[in-house]
Amino acid sequence: MKLEADLDLCQGHAMCELEAPDVFEVPRAGKVRILVEEPDESMRAQVEAAVRYCPTRALTLGG
Repeated sequence: MKLEADLDLCQGHAMCELEAPDVFEVPRAGKVRILVEEPDESMRAQVEAAVRYCPTRALTLGG
């Protein structure tokens, strides 16, 4: 699985970081940073939740 973030859509709500803190980081007053672009399959549930709960739909998951 591969993650992508649309930084034009990201507003820094940090919901992704709450769902998958080992994969995403959102600095104070910043935009999402993907720490692991191709997370292990064992993290799929957390990553899918992060993508699902992003209020601006800035995250996509492929593969």
